[in-house]
Amino acid sequence: MGEEIASQEFSRADRARYREKVRQCLDVFTRMLRESVFDTDDPMIGLEIELNLVDDRGLPAMKNAEVLEQIADPDFQTELGQFNVEINVPPRHLHKDGLEVYEEELRRSLNHAEQRSREVGAHMVMIGILPTLADAHLTQDALSPNPRYRLLSDQILNSRGEDIVIDIAGVERLRTTADSIIPEAACTSTQFHLQCSPDDFAGHWNAAQAVAGIQLAVGANSPVLLGRELWRETRIPLFEQATDTRSEELKAQGVRPRVWFGERWITSVFDLFEENVRYFPALLPVTDAEDPEQVLADGGVPTLPELRLHNGTIYRWNRPVYDIADGVPHLRVENRVLAAGPTVVDTLANAAFWFGLVRQLSGSERPLWSQMSFSAAEENFHQAARHGIEAEVYWPGLGQVRAAELVLRRLLPVAAEGLAAWGVRAENSDRLLGIIEQRCVTGVNGASWFADRMHARDADLGRAEAVRRALVDYRELMHENAPVHTWDS
Repeated sequence: MGEEIASQEFSRADRARYREKVRQCLDVFTRMLRESVFDTDDPMIGLEIELNLVDDRGLPAMKNAEVLEQIADPDFQTELGQFNVEINVPPRHLHKDGLEVYEEELRRSLNHAEQRSREVGAHMVMIGILPTLADAHLTQDALSPNPRYRLLSDQILNSRGEDIVIDIAGVERLRTTADSIIPEAACTSTQFHLQCSPDDFAGHWNAAQAVAGIQLAVGANSPVLLGRELWRETRIPLFEQATDTRSEELKAQGVRPRVWFGERWITSVFDLFEENVRYFPALLPVTDAEDPEQVLADGGVPTLPELRLHNGTIYRWNRPVYDIADGVPHLRVENRVLAAGPTVVDTLANAAFWFGLVRQLSGSERPLWSQMSFSAAEENFHQAARHGIEAEVYWPGLGQVRAAELVLRRLLPVAAEGLAAWGVRAENSDRLLGIIEQRCVTGVNGASWFADRMHARDADLGRAEAVRRALVDYRELMHENAPVHTWDS
């Protein structure tokens, strides 16, 4: 979905032609999995962070075009809403000081971007949902001017046939409607990319699915939307609803949603791409001139543009990615579970925890996914999104257990072993995993901190002002880069 797509209308012939090309791409991809050499010698990791823009008072700043012009850095890109930007950190290796260098690079880039943004009256905030958003900010006018965003919005609304309904019941209740997908722009995430071989992909993806709920529990950071306290990670139900192409009748028939946890453990990366083709109609049926069969026959590497575009319109929380770098194809798991923030060091702690867990669990002799049902993993995911660090989850051998207790008793040593297997130095591993440990000991993560700070002022100031002042405090503390569990100590 990062590709530039011109605004256009699609005919029935366009859709038929696109479907045929997607299936042709899938056939070629199948052959490549059997015959081609994928880049697997020294797997790399990647990191993307979506950011919110606010003014001096903490209110949304609709200035991403001005901000990007000021920053003038290709690592920063536009996002769906005018109050969003995204930074794509260049991929690197995990071993030795990879995480430490990422932290230094990210802090340097964000400090520079913040300095330049101030020149146009904007500031950057790393948080899953900007708490000061109001209904007036979630209209079609807030979409970034890139034609692909409005085209995607139109296609989702046309497929649905009616306005989007947002209905989230948490600590409080929110029910509203939207005539575009702009509520999706309220969801800003951190995305981890993990390159792996075709043979290892299924294990890595299954492991990522199995621990998705645990990720959410310790890393939740989206407790407020439109002034209401909802789920600890409100991004999850909001994103599920904001891009839902199904009418109520199609939901009742069991049609699968485009924001999807999935429904089974897999045995091959092919399973995911094949499900995407089999279950989901095209949203953006843009056909490329490439003949993938001919490219492969000529000894080249097909880009498979239709398959990749289609894959980019199906929003799995752990998405399979096919890509090409330096003329060599590779596969990645793109982990999309976590919110942005609260700080750079919190983000790198989340990364260390996830990369370590996935590495160690994917290679275990008795895989975790052979001991728990897929539905249990999905239930963990939604329970953690709802309750955050206080969530209770299911874990093999323990039954129902508090997520924080599970992390302390079982998972931190597993993550440490995984990071050691990646070649991460012990002092780097210990520092970052120590942040996860202390979140679980104190019961404080981004979501719980923000909700507590908001409630401390709610009675005296009213909700809107309490939210605004809590966000101003949050932004100031964010720049200090101290882990969120230390903010009130």
